[in-house]
Amino acid sequence: MRLYIAFGFLLLAVLCSLCVDAQVFGPICGGSSNRKRGCDSRYGCGHYGAKRGKGKHLGLDILCGDGATVYAPFDVKINRRARPYGNGNAIDDGINVSGRGLCFSLFYVKPDSYSGTLKKGQRIGRMLPMQRVYPGIPSHVHVQMCDRSDPTKYF
Repeated sequence: MRLYIAFGFLLLAVLCSLCVDAQVFGPICGGSSNRKRGCDSRYGCGHYGAKRGKGKHLGLDILCGDGATVYAPFDVKINRRARPYGNGNAIDDGINVSGRGLCFSLFYVKPDSYSGTLKKGQRIGRMLPMQRVYPGIPSHVHVQMCDRSDPTKYF
């Protein structure tokens, strides 16, 4: 009987640790609870794997207003600049960071710095003016894992 109880507590501890790991990212955008962008008729959907022409969307879009403050979702090391397009348009900037065993990029963000470290909740920078490039789309930060895996489980 004691063995079953001990096993039950062990199983519960493992399951609880998985629950904690399932939501790694703290709030990314000021005033946001990491709400995911849905679908719209002109630009498609913001979930991972959504159809993009002949390809698929390789990240997850988190709603964020143009000009809003973007925060570190947990303690991170800033690795480098990450440009989504390479064409210099109004939203062609971002940052690649790592922490908690994860590596990811945040696109459409003008970072305050392209190097250093940040604690959870510290300002990374500001959301760029998405409406200049994609009028009518819900403005958002694009979160893309370095290995191009689905980041949804971390939100």
